[in-house]
Amino acid sequence: MKELHLVIVSPERLVYEGKVSLATFPGGAGKFQVMADHAPLISTLAAGEVKYVAGKETHSLQIKGGFVEVKNNQISVCAEL
Repeated sequence: MKELHLVIVSPERLVYEGKVSLATFPGGAGKFQVMADHAPLISTLAAGEVKYVAGKETHSLQIKGGFVEVKNNQISVCAEL
């Protein structure tokens, strides 16, 4: 299975960096999921839960808002925790 490189940062610290098979975000217009070879996008993030699958483990993180960019199997998230 093809993977994506996910980086999640907050103003205070690096929260996560690594390979994931999919990630789900609370977008400004509703939840959306990103998998390998997703079309490029930039979106605001609303308060809610970010979920991502790394290996066989699913992780979740509560955020207050932020931004996400998806491009070339790279997901970059700047979020307020």
